[in-house]
Amino acid sequence: MQIIPAIDLLDGHCVRLHQGDYDQVTRFNNDPVAQALDWQRQGAQRLHLVDLDGAKTGQPVNDQAVKAITAALSIPVQLGGGVRSAERAEELLACGLDRVILGTVAIEKPELVKELAARHLGKVVVGIDAKDGLVATRGWIETSTVKATELAKSFEGCGVAAIISTDIATDGTLAGPNLEALRAMAEASSIPVIASGGIGRLEDILSLLSIAPLGVEGVIVGRALYDGAVDLAEALEAIGPERLQDAPTSPTGSITV
Repeated sequence: MQIIPAIDLLDGHCVRLHQGDYDQVTRFNNDPVAQALDWQRQGAQRLHLVDLDGAKTGQPVNDQAVKAITAALSIPVQLGGGVRSAERAEELLACGLDRVILGTVAIEKPELVKELAARHLGKVVVGIDAKDGLVATRGWIETSTVKATELAKSFEGCGVAAIISTDIATDGTLAGPNLEALRAMAEASSIPVIASGGIGRLEDILSLLSIAPLGVEGVIVGRALYDGAVDLAEALEAIGPERLQDAPTSPTGSITV
């Protein structure tokens, strides 16, 4: 399972919102490039960017920061937030991004997502943000009547690289992931799922290993890394090939270290 550090951009700064509320902002770093390089140095194999201005207004406010990050890093970078047209997706991919994430447009213009996925194999991700199982759009400001699992099913077999499943109720709370919702999402289609929301400690990441066989291939971690509640290097080691969960057991059943 991949651990993917997140950088949420608001007016060029690294921030976190509490449950998607733009009135509850915590600023962590004024230099997103330095922060991105720090995650890479600690062993991250992929970086997740969210353009919060783009998600709310659809305007490319943070493009300068995005271009600087992709130019500075050697690991793949993905971005979501305000990607609501083919032109915008193409523009971002041309900036050096490895993947673009489409959220609002996935429910409003699903055919556009399918066309882009077919044109750019492995580079289009669908972001499904849900509140009480229903899809939320436009920076979580609006909630639809569409079930998150039904939306996931609708993209089966069209070339979408992954689904990022975010539970709004747990996002930014550090209270742990919604395992039930993630299980339902993973079982809804064969598209790989990346978990997002609620990670507050190492045990939360380890809890996802139980549903990894269903197709949960990664987890996005934000606030817990900034707060120091999760150490990235330690977490990567904990889910690696030598992780404690896979240690052999002695005949008495105790763990052999």
